[in-house]
Amino acid sequence: MPEDDTQPSGSGPSPELEPKLQCRNLWKVYGAQPESWFRDPKALNDPAALASRMREKNLIPAAVDVNFDVAQGEIFVIMGLSGSGKSTVLRCLSRLVEPTFGEVLLDGEDLLRKSARELIEIRRHKMGMVFQNFGLMPHLNVIENVTFPLTLQGMPEKERRKRVENVISLVGLEGREDSYPHQLSGGQQQRVGIARSLAVEPELWLLDEPFSALDPMIRRQMQDEFLHIQSTLKKSIIFITHDFLEALRIADRIMLMRDGMVVQIGRPVDLITNPADSYVAEFTRDVPLVRVMTAADALAPGATQQPSAGQPEVAATATLEDLLPQLAGRYDALAVRKGDRIIGQVTPESLIDALAKRTAAHGAAMDEDGSETAKDSA
Repeated sequence: MPEDDTQPSGSGPSPELEPKLQCRNLWKVYGAQPESWFRDPKALNDPAALASRMREKNLIPAAVDVNFDVAQGEIFVIMGLSGSGKSTVLRCLSRLVEPTFGEVLLDGEDLLRKSARELIEIRRHKMGMVFQNFGLMPHLNVIENVTFPLTLQGMPEKERRKRVENVISLVGLEGREDSYPHQLSGGQQQRVGIARSLAVEPELWLLDEPFSALDPMIRRQMQDEFLHIQSTLKKSIIFITHDFLEALRIADRIMLMRDGMVVQIGRPVDLITNPADSYVAEFTRDVPLVRVMTAADALAPGATQQPSAGQPEVAATATLEDLLPQLAGRYDALAVRKGDRIIGQVTPESLIDALAKRTAAHGAAMDEDGSETAKDSA
């Protein structure tokens, strides 16, 4: 899983990871002649002020100077409340919505400079999209729905058949190949949509709240299926959700948005234990810290890096939730291994201390931002 420091307005994942997609200074503004606002380069130095002036003139800045990278094989989750701009950003990346300003680089090539014909080819061969509305064609059965994009590509029938059989097996729809959408459950319909998207073997996979319309049990099953598919295919994925627990299960990194702007980018644990402001803290307040903090976050200070004879070991990525049963009266300390070396140990005291410090930091972020809000309104 990529590691990344918390970032207030976004850049990229760890430097050793090759970026698949780079989003630079992306704006989407609705209203009269929005392009005219970007003729003065100095205006871009203060995006928040520029967006404010636009609103005063009855324009709607739906995406404001959005910057982020997505690494090869990374699951990058975009979150925010309704109207935060997350779906607008996703549609700008694919140019289903035309951005007003900025760059979207896929393998170093700016998608915003591509012609309509070039863009069609990119969508057919490099980009897969799955939305909350499954968009299945009711008069086609499962095989025909999944085959449809390959037919548009002009792929030979034999190759088409093999590709479709593989993705149907991957999403667990064997035996339902001849079924029509109305004969399938919601979860099965979503699997067809995922299979259809995967059939083109996309290099970049865009998913906009694909599971939000499903019942909770089916939703969790689809999350498991999604993670299984990713472990096999290792796609570069941008996934939108409003559910932080869902993001917690699937994300390598999360970008949180508000009013069209990026508030914070980081690993789930970064957003929870080191929130940029009260908005992030409120967004993550109900997530138990023991589910996101790891053994590496709770090392005892000054502890030896050599385990004693018979001392049990845990992975540095093991969650505190996993460690609690082992430390509850069974062991005084657990050696923490990262790769081929021991990096320290976790004790009951260090675990409690780490939780207390992170909880205090979370509360301080809310209190500090609340104080600033009170000053502003005074």
